[in-house]
Amino acid sequence: MKKILIPIVLFLIITTNSCKLYKHYERPDISFVDSLYNKIPMANSYESIARMTWRELFADTLLQDCIELGLKNNTDLEIARLKVEQAEATLQASKLSLLPSVSFSAQANAGSNINGLSYTLAPSISWEIDAFGRMNNSKKGAEAALAATEAYRQAVQTQLIATIADSYYTLLMLDEQLDISKRTLKTWEENIRTLSALKRAGKTNEAAVLQAKANKVNVEGSILTLEKQIVEQENSLSALLGIVPQEFERGTLENQMFPDTLLTGLPLSSLVNRPDVRQAEYKLVEAYYATNVARSYFYPTITLSGNGGWSGATGNIDNPGDWIYNIVGGLVQPIFNQGKNKARLKISESQRQEALVNFKQTLLDAGTEANNALVSWQTARKRLDSDKLQIMYLKGAVFNTQLLMKNGQATYIEVLTAQKNLLQAELTETNDKYIEIQSVITLYHALGGGLE
Repeated sequence: MKKILIPIVLFLIITTNSCKLYKHYERPDISFVDSLYNKIPMANSYESIARMTWRELFADTLLQDCIELGLKNNTDLEIARLKVEQAEATLQASKLSLLPSVSFSAQANAGSNINGLSYTLAPSISWEIDAFGRMNNSKKGAEAALAATEAYRQAVQTQLIATIADSYYTLLMLDEQLDISKRTLKTWEENIRTLSALKRAGKTNEAAVLQAKANKVNVEGSILTLEKQIVEQENSLSALLGIVPQEFERGTLENQMFPDTLLTGLPLSSLVNRPDVRQAEYKLVEAYYATNVARSYFYPTITLSGNGGWSGATGNIDNPGDWIYNIVGGLVQPIFNQGKNKARLKISESQRQEALVNFKQTLLDAGTEANNALVSWQTARKRLDSDKLQIMYLKGAVFNTQLLMKNGQATYIEVLTAQKNLLQAELTETNDKYIEIQSVITLYHALGGGLE
């Protein structure tokens, strides 16, 4: 029996190593992504914004402190880390399934018909030969699942960094708008005093004074709204950082510095660092090997098992104990399984196609997001140039209308109109500055930035 079994075992081991029933995963054609980048500048030699660490891009040290605190305390990121640990454990289990399983049993019997105490000590071993790749494909699928989970963790991290930065710069924008509104409030207070003096001199009327007072009250309402928005934004940022609501020390919008040019490099290489793209592809890889596993159920299951040990009785002096052993080789070939194998394969193939569609859509979304962010950044920079020019003209208009009104050559309506236009232009400039910064953050995130 032993002589017959040994060649069978050797044959099975050789089959395990040489049988190539399945192909390895190959990336599908994604050349269509190139056409998404029609508005992104190309360069043979470039320094992509995506290659910068978040500390290099966000030079504000107060913002850096916030990001470091968020990376340490954020609950979503902590959950993502735990998911990675779970995937690592699953992969370890898949690797160990390729090894034999060993167990040990001990049994003792005592009774009136037994001379003394009888006993049996028997270790056993069982090994499923992976001749048709089921366990190997499961292992590869677990490796892809781990990589997808790690990419998910990185996606959560990059999104967290971008959200913290956006929240911080939103606070700076609100601070700037509040400062403009407070300056405007002082201007209206001066206007009221001026108009009251002109009224006493008979150069204007009560309507002009009341209109100025109404505008002052309107600005006071805007200040209250901005102060409320600042507190709400600070509370949101505190939640992101995993701390109790509090005020934040911060810089000014005017002093924030970013690269003057944002070259993104070659299209496909620009997407390499995007964690969500990597996650989508690893999900496709996992589905690919899951299909191989489903296909393996149509092939036999080969198992080798054996046990051995020592059996005897304590009261038997003539025969104190005997060796016992048993070796079994088994092969199970599925013939009829109520259509479960076919259904399992059909489901797996459908899930693989779904993962492929999702991967391609993720690439499309990535290219669109990068395009939109770059166009938004370019537009914001052009608008800022126009804003500065407009503010310069409006300041001159306010100064001149005030002089003309004091000399009786302009009405209060002209002064009010010029001041309203200046306030709106200054608020617009602040908003465009924020949009410029927000576009940098979005582009950085769209190209996979945010990793160390």
